[in-house]
Amino acid sequence: MKWISVGDFRIGSEEREAIKKVLDSGRISEGEKVAEFENDFSKYIGTKYTVLVNSGTSAIIAGLMSLLFVDGLSIKPQTNVITTPVTYVATVNAIKLAGFNPVFVDVDRETFVITPENIKKHLENVEDVDKYSIVLPVHLMGYPADMNEITRICKEYGLYSFEDSAQAHGSLYMGKKCGSLSLASAFSFYIAHSIQVGEMGALTTNNPKVAKLARRIKAHGRMCDCRICTRFEGLCPYKRTGNEEFDPRFYHTHIGYNFKTTEFMAALGLVQLKKADWIKKKRQENVKFLNEGLAKISDILQLPKYSEDISYLAYPVVIKKPSIILRNKLMYKLEKNGVEIRPLFSCIPTQQPAYQCLKEKYKGTLPNAEYVGKNGFYIGCHQYLEQEDLNYIISVFERVLSPRVS
Repeated sequence: MKWISVGDFRIGSEEREAIKKVLDSGRISEGEKVAEFENDFSKYIGTKYTVLVNSGTSAIIAGLMSLLFVDGLSIKPQTNVITTPVTYVATVNAIKLAGFNPVFVDVDRETFVITPENIKKHLENVEDVDKYSIVLPVHLMGYPADMNEITRICKEYGLYSFEDSAQAHGSLYMGKKCGSLSLASAFSFYIAHSIQVGEMGALTTNNPKVAKLARRIKAHGRMCDCRICTRFEGLCPYKRTGNEEFDPRFYHTHIGYNFKTTEFMAALGLVQLKKADWIKKKRQENVKFLNEGLAKISDILQLPKYSEDISYLAYPVVIKKPSIILRNKLMYKLEKNGVEIRPLFSCIPTQQPAYQCLKEKYKGTLPNAEYVGKNGFYIGCHQYLEQEDLNYIISVFERVLSPRVS
């Protein structure tokens, strides 16, 4: 039986050569390849700084914790962070693990992102706005949140925006790439994403203080924040004259983590980054073809909104008529016929057991998030799908839903 996966990663000659060069260099911990990727990714996104870490989750944690120590921001521990209830749980876990409190507002049912209207409505009705510092939108499935309006609201209330761009490599908002529209942003290079290396993450920012602090926090909070160590060249900026025993690698200014990545991941990322425009275009073509082929069942399923500005993580759909067909039954039938399915995450405070403590608080307040979380799922649209794969997906949907197609 044919099997259409949600994601795929092909190891070609370029990838093999990149890994071989790392092996031949004798350096597998962070070094020149990590610095090179940071440079190239900053140019691609349009920010001054990129800090590589081991995952997108780590990028959010390191980024949020960095904001605590930046002079002038006045962000306090345990501050409230407005964010989305529909995302991979890593986003909210990272907010909690950084010591902040996630506060959820509802999403747009078509694009799955939080809306300025819902953010504004929430802030207008809270007793103490001073307990809020950050708005953290997630560009889910590659759909950009309305960052102009979110930025305007942040300025009105004295807040800062922090983008989760993990699923939006290359997505454009008003001509600018997601990840360049806020004080900071987090990316993930997980296996199913547009730029994929297996495991790796990045924090992007135009603020040098945020970048410097993130480099420290990702390495156990040590004083070192240079991208490549120059200590043995006599150029260390933290070397203390007359104190040769002092070593900034073992002098810790903050409490931090081990979020460092490897030369292998960065080397693979450099190869992928060269293909980023092709990957984006190929996924767009696949989404457009599937939309056209599945148009006859658009009364049953909400098909993804198409735009040439969107870099699609996957092909998300939402059941319009759950009274006719249940998601679990449809997912089962599709996978039985060789089309891999993933649920469109869930409404975290009301549908995730880990956040059961918030269920009563948010019950009935997030109708769109709960609907999408219960009735949404996605399939693959990745760049390795061939024409026969796309035709097969369409035929499977039609066959499974044929009694219900008018």
